[in-house]
Amino acid sequence: MNARTLLLAFSLATVVAAPAAVNLGTDDPVAIPGAGEGPAKAALDAFREGRHSIGVDLAKPLAEKGNADALFLLGFAAETGQGMTASRDLALDYYKKSSAAGHKDATYRRALILLNSKEEKDRQEARLDLEAAAKKDPANAGRILGEAWLRGLLSEKPDPDKAVEWWQKASESGDTPSILLLARFFEGAFGATDKADPKRSIELYRKAADLGDATAFIPLGSRLLNGGEEFRDEKAGREWLAKAIEAKQYGAYLALGDFEENVKKDDAAAFADYQKGAEEKQPDCMLRLAGFHFAGRATEKSEEKGREWLAKAAEAGSAPAAFEMASRISKDEKPDVFKAYKYLLSAANAGMPIAQNELGLLYVSGNLGLSDPSAGAAWFTVAAKAGFAAAQNNLATLYERGMGMPVDYNNAGQLYSLAANQGHAAATTGLARLHANGLGTGQDLVKAWALASLAVERGDEEAKVMLGDLTTRLDSDQIAKAKKELEELKKPDSEKPDTADPAEGKAED
Repeated sequence: MNARTLLLAFSLATVVAAPAAVNLGTDDPVAIPGAGEGPAKAALDAFREGRHSIGVDLAKPLAEKGNADALFLLGFAAETGQGMTASRDLALDYYKKSSAAGHKDATYRRALILLNSKEEKDRQEARLDLEAAAKKDPANAGRILGEAWLRGLLSEKPDPDKAVEWWQKASESGDTPSILLLARFFEGAFGATDKADPKRSIELYRKAADLGDATAFIPLGSRLLNGGEEFRDEKAGREWLAKAIEAKQYGAYLALGDFEENVKKDDAAAFADYQKGAEEKQPDCMLRLAGFHFAGRATEKSEEKGREWLAKAAEAGSAPAAFEMASRISKDEKPDVFKAYKYLLSAANAGMPIAQNELGLLYVSGNLGLSDPSAGAAWFTVAAKAGFAAAQNNLATLYERGMGMPVDYNNAGQLYSLAANQGHAAATTGLARLHANGLGTGQDLVKAWALASLAVERGDEEAKVMLGDLTTRLDSDQIAKAKKELEELKKPDSEKPDTADPAEGKAED
């Protein structure tokens, strides 16, 4: 996937009056155009009912007459491949004609396709179209423009100031999603930690809540209870969370429990709130409740009760609960490996890098009955791409040893470097080993000594043997150079010269 792909799940939710979210690199399912009145109603109804080809056939004669709804439907059909062969160019053409005929939503769908293009000219065309649309509809157009600027789709690098500028315009028109985006931005989300302004963030959450956006109730109430001491307002916080509960948003119980547990230091009250949330099948409350049972806090200590709530939380979709269940099962006197595997797989599929790495280790270990390094490598790769150092090290080891794949010292070196740069001790030893033996890079005993020394400092026992061997192979001048190299390695990244290690780089997919 193009790293610059626009992920507009939250923006798209309110882009069109009809509920029609399009799949633009997200995991959200592609919806269908909404039903409407007028000449295209029969075509739209047929399409929505799953009779895509009939809907397309009914829309075509109307589209030839310039009907905006029919053109929009055909654009959607071409975009999604429902009722006709998928065609990006055809979708763009239909959407352009629909937009010209006055269909506002067609403008946004076309712009979103163009924003996801690899071509700069396409993305800039989308910008011009959205800026024109923003004159009449600052809410939707401004929201999309804000995210496009934030993700660096309209400039060489992300421009948070431009994002705020457009979201501000959208929010001034009463667009609550943009108000919430600004609230999150000023919390330091989207990587903009230097722009954090807690006071302004709370004000924005309050503005959205006052406008009736129920999705703002929990974040506002939580921050009034659990935020910085200078911003706390227990009475108001509880009132907003009560409104959230009334709206069946049971995550409010989590915020209430966290307040009792961490601010008021009242375990009994926290337990009661978590219990209420757990009974409403709120996964995080179930997880918290399990922890209280395991520790015997405000209740009798019980491994059985703790696991019962963990299992329920995992079943409700909590990846941390599934991972903890797998961990606890694996530590049993007679562990049920396949039961642990089930929970581990659930957590891994939910996107937890630590679970993906552990699943890779399980496949390589043979504890499932047969060692499968290829399957292990596949899971290590997923976690490694997420930046998980242990997985990068494990995948590097498979490349170095040729387990489940051909030997590839270059990839091994790249992966060891990525993990070592995060302070991973064993990966630092692996990188030292490659330099010592000239594998994937030129032999460099001085650098190998420095890396082995760093690995020892990081706690890897294996590196001690290597360091001893290297010390006997270097003369005094080389040892002196190696010590200087070690000091360079230990400097913060900001103080290091901008030069690349021959074995370092970005791991291949």
